[in-house]
Amino acid sequence: MGQTIPVKSSWSFRDRYLDVLASVYIYNEHRGYTALDRVLEAVRACHPDDHEFIAQIEKHRADEYKHYMMFKRWFERQGKMPLALDRRVGHIDRFILKAFGCEIDELDTGSIIARKQDFEKLCRVIILTEQRGLRQVEILLENAHVLADPIMARIFRIVHKDEPDHFEPYAQWLTRTGREGPRWIEKWTDFWIHRALLFGHIPAIFLDPGMARMDHWPHEEDAETGIPPEQTLAA
Repeated sequence: MGQTIPVKSSWSFRDRYLDVLASVYIYNEHRGYTALDRVLEAVRACHPDDHEFIAQIEKHRADEYKHYMMFKRWFERQGKMPLALDRRVGHIDRFILKAFGCEIDELDTGSIIARKQDFEKLCRVIILTEQRGLRQVEILLENAHVLADPIMARIFRIVHKDEPDHFEPYAQWLTRTGREGPRWIEKWTDFWIHRALLFGHIPAIFLDPGMARMDHWPHEEDAETGIPPEQTLAA
């Protein structure tokens, strides 16, 4: 019998898969913790005495930052920068645009404070986005390409452990204050955003060998908003 020749393309497929996956996550984790600054601003203004809810959101923000830093260190170990992606891969970007008719950066916190139904809607968007994230991480933790990279697998195990704390506080707050949970139209929007990303834009990125890479880290442009120092947890 002839000698079996290793198929190198499978490894290049895995490398590209993880490269795109980590780039998508580093964009969304950065977008997540910076967007939560606006949520904190609204909650502190609307419900200044709800210290538990505020503390839960602060933890959510800290977790998103921690996840961002873990993916950043993964890229540093690879000796390369993430792919230069934009809001087209952002689930929360697309959801905010659909729900409020504007980009996250244009979201008027003052208007949300003045219109309580808008703040409730914002909570519902966060709930659905984070629940979607948890289901996706559970799928990735069964993915052979992810499991073949011990560091990547560990990152997603940490993310999976943290995720319930990211939607439960908002759901509990809505229930505790007699507000409505996610509506069917919002669930439908979440479903189609996910489908568009999973079967449209992200595959297009995977198939684009000329995709540019970032020339600096996203957090280097963060405003001074009390971002916690780098976590010492080694992924």
